[in-house]
Amino acid sequence: MISLSAVQKSYSSDVAIGPVDLKIPTGGITAMVGPNGAGKSTLLTMIGRLLGLDAGAIEIAGYDVASTASKDLAKIVSILRQENHFVTRLTVRQLVGFGRFPHSKGRLTRDDEEIISRSIDFLNLNELENRYLDQLSGGQRQRAYVAMVLAQETDHVLLDEPLNNLDMKHSAQMMQLLHKAARELGRTIVIVLHDINFAGHYADHICAVKDGKVIEFGTPAEIMTDEVLSRVFDTPVTVIDGPRGPLAVYY
Repeated sequence: MISLSAVQKSYSSDVAIGPVDLKIPTGGITAMVGPNGAGKSTLLTMIGRLLGLDAGAIEIAGYDVASTASKDLAKIVSILRQENHFVTRLTVRQLVGFGRFPHSKGRLTRDDEEIISRSIDFLNLNELENRYLDQLSGGQRQRAYVAMVLAQETDHVLLDEPLNNLDMKHSAQMMQLLHKAARELGRTIVIVLHDINFAGHYADHICAVKDGKVIEFGTPAEIMTDEVLSRVFDTPVTVIDGPRGPLAVYY
């Protein structure tokens, strides 16, 4: 479980996060949704200790995020931010190998190589593993980054808008792979999403964030309603019955 207790972060008198109290269940996918500037990515980066807290506490699987040693925290939680800029020219396999650093400290063992190969296989990158990142499409490159995070083999995975710059087809493929990772690999995945319909279809829980606060948390059935979504996004939203579940329609 990921637990946030009275978490706060202030940037100015007008811009602040919290206080946030939140419990993210173990297992499955929890999607963070909300309007631009709501604080979704900030909350995620605080959970991953890439941003400090002004007040409160965050625990992951009982470990205090603020006080746990980095080498130990890296074996509990992995995070993929939006900004992925590698200056060095890397192949897909080299990139995925970085996910093993908390375990290998740069000296890859046979076990590490097997885990790297499994992660590459899981993200359907076998034919691309010796290609350089700058030779890949945006969707292929994004899959490579997710493979790197999965290779870290943490029970908790944090993904900040992994569908950014992906078209509809590749976004759906990515969500299918993440859904598979949660189910088959037993990962707890927390993901920031802009598309509420992807959240409604693939997530087990949805966390709605607005003005730096969590205003709703529940199952897709509980969150995917006209009233809740209209209030979260400050625009009229109608939820209809789609072929695979509820769909949000807005104008």
